Amino acid sequence: MKRAFVALGVVLLAGCSTTVEGTPTAQPFGSGTDSAFTDLLTECDAVADDRIAETVGGDAIQRGFFGAICRWDVAGPNGIVKVTFNWFENGSLDSERDANEKMMYSVEDITVQGRKAIRSQPPNDPGSCGVTAGSPDSGVVGWWVQYLPGSGSTDPCAAATTLMDLTINLSR
Repeated sequence: MKRAFVALGVVLLAGCSTTVEGTPTAQPFGSGTDSAFTDLLTECDAVADDRIAETVGGDAIQRGFFGAICRWDVAGPNGIVKVTFNWFENGSLDSERDANEKMMYSVEDITVQGRKAIRSQPPNDPGSCGVTAGSPDSGVVGWWVQYLPGSGSTDPCAAATTLMDLTINLSR
């Protein structure tokens, strides 16, 4: 019985194989004609690092994780500020509102560059605020600013709204 399974496996594997003609050639990064992945992480460059630091009142910035969510730590006279940017191609303002309301955040309708947006704040963290708006293409983009406790009286909602303004108005 064991031999029958092994033989069957060999036959199945042999039946699924194909031969590709030609010689494999390595291509330099970014040299292909298909640019589907060329700009995969450029969403994180929607606002220049120095503008992010300036907006939150910092003078030194360090990039963190990049992907669907981009993160920075900004240092300055107000201490460390955590900044997060997200771009969800299939997201919606309604989904973002629902998620924030389930977390008991205060959610307010606002407008940024003429676009509908929401501003969200957790109930016990006045140093944190997020702004989410419809993206220029599809889905949603969002900025979250978190001033760590003891970092002064800087308004995180004003900073998050300014970052959103800079993101939507790419002509600046």
